[in-house]
Amino acid sequence: MGAAGGLIRRRSWLRALSGVLAGGLVALALALVVAAMLARRAGTPGPGALTLVWHAAAAVAAVAAQSFADRRGDRAGTVGALVVLAVTAVAVGVLWLA
Repeated sequence: MGAAGGLIRRRSWLRALSGVLAGGLVALALALVVAAMLARRAGTPGPGALTLVWHAAAAVAAVAAQSFADRRGDRAGTVGALVVLAVTAVAVGVLWLA
């Protein structure tokens, strides 16, 4: 396998990882919506509206970047996949670890 095959394999791995992360952000946003609904029904504190908005925004941004990455086979697509990684890192760092 030549250098081009190795580059394609690395890009495929990156795109697969970014796809999983984008899907994970969507699942997390949906889980938080369910948690907020259950907390409201039980009369207990749950995720606030701002938390829900930021998680939804991160999920939308990640899915948009992943969609772009999936449609482009060049370096621009790779940048799109890297954007998904960045959005995920910021979302986890700011919304969960801060």
